[in-house]
Amino acid sequence: MLLATLPLWPQTKPRARDLGVPLEGTPGPLNAIVDVAGVTVGHRTLISGTSVRTGVTAVWPRGRKSSDPAFGGWFSQNGNGDMTGTHWLEESGFLDGPVLITNTHSVGVVRDAFLGWLVKNHRLPGTNTFAGGFYTYPIVAETYDGQLNDVNGFHVKPEDAWAALDGASTGPVPEGNVGGGTGMVCYGFKGGIGTSSRRLPANQGGYTVGVLVQCNCGSRRQLRIGGLPVGEEISQSMPVASLTYREDQPVREDVGSIIIVVATDAPMLPHQVKRLARRATLGLGRTGSISGNGSGDIFIAFSTANPGAAAAPAGANQAPMNVSMLPNDSLNPVFEATVQATEEAIVNAMVGAETMTGVAGHKVYALPHDKLREVLKKYNRLAK
Repeated sequence: MLLATLPLWPQTKPRARDLGVPLEGTPGPLNAIVDVAGVTVGHRTLISGTSVRTGVTAVWPRGRKSSDPAFGGWFSQNGNGDMTGTHWLEESGFLDGPVLITNTHSVGVVRDAFLGWLVKNHRLPGTNTFAGGFYTYPIVAETYDGQLNDVNGFHVKPEDAWAALDGASTGPVPEGNVGGGTGMVCYGFKGGIGTSSRRLPANQGGYTVGVLVQCNCGSRRQLRIGGLPVGEEISQSMPVASLTYREDQPVREDVGSIIIVVATDAPMLPHQVKRLARRATLGLGRTGSISGNGSGDIFIAFSTANPGAAAAPAGANQAPMNVSMLPNDSLNPVFEATVQATEEAIVNAMVGAETMTGVAGHKVYALPHDKLREVLKKYNRLAK
C-alpha cells in the first residue's frame, strides 16, 4: 500500500495559469490557501492494489500547535452530503480545531480520530473545556469516491487522520489525486484537491483570501473553464466518467459533491464569515455546476483575525472582549476574491489530477492539458 503523507511537496506539475487559463485577480506567493498566514494543510494518501484510492486532508486555521479558535461560518448550497460539527460552529461562531476532509463512509472514523489525537497529544480544544476534561465537535466533511475506491472497505484508519494532522505545513499544497481527493471525479474527469488564493491591493486592505476544494461534482457537459464550454468541446473525443449504482439503472448525472474551505486574514465577525462561505457558490457556478439533487455542496469559511477572541480574560469572566471587523461596505473585495479563488481552485484540482484506474477496473481520465489549450485558443481566450 502506498501511504503518502505530504507536508511539503514542491509543485512541479502545471497548474491552470501555466496552461494559459484566463483567471482574474492577483494570487499570493504560493497561490494556495496557506498564503493566509498561519494556515497549514496536510494530506494522507492511500493507494493500494486495484481498489484502494482514498485518504484524508487536514486544514488547520492557525497551525497544528494552536488551540485558538477562529471566527467561522458554514453554508450548505445543496445538502446531500455531510459536515459534522456545524451545529456548534453555527451557535458559537467559532471554528474550534481543523477542518478534515475524507470519503463519505470514513467520516465517523476521522471524527473520532481527531478526538483521539487530542487525547494522545494531551491537547485541549479552545472551547468547552473544564477541570479534568473537555468535549468538542470535530469538523469533518466528505465526498463520495466509490467510483474508484472500495468505499465499503473502510480503509481509512485513525492513524491516517493523525498523519494528515501531524504532517500539515505552510509549504506548497499538493493537488489532484492526493489526500481526501485521491479517488474523486469532477465534471466527468479526474478530480480531487485544488487550491488558490488572492491578495488584495493595499488600498483594499491588503488582505489575503485562500480557498481549498475537494471536488467531486458536476457532469461533463456542464464544465466551463474561462467561461468556455470546455466539457462539450472535449466530450466527443474522451470517455465520460459517469456513475450508475445498478446495471439496470440509467447513468446518473451530477451525483458527486464538493467541499470548499475559505480562509482569510480580513477581520470579520461570524455572520460576515458565513456570508463569505456563501460566495463560494458563485465561484463553483463559474465552472458550470448547478448543484444537482445528488450533490453535497457544503462550504466552510474562517477568519484568522482577532486571535484570542474565544478566551475569557483571567479573573474577569464577565468582561467584554474587544474585536475588530470590516464594515459591511468594505466586504466586496473580499467577496470577489473568494469567488475568483474558488473558481481557480476547482480548475487547479482538475489540472493537477492524473488518470486513475480503481475498483472494478473503473478508469477515470484526467482533463487533457493539450485539448484544454486548444479550446482556449479556439475561442481566443488563451492567456499565454
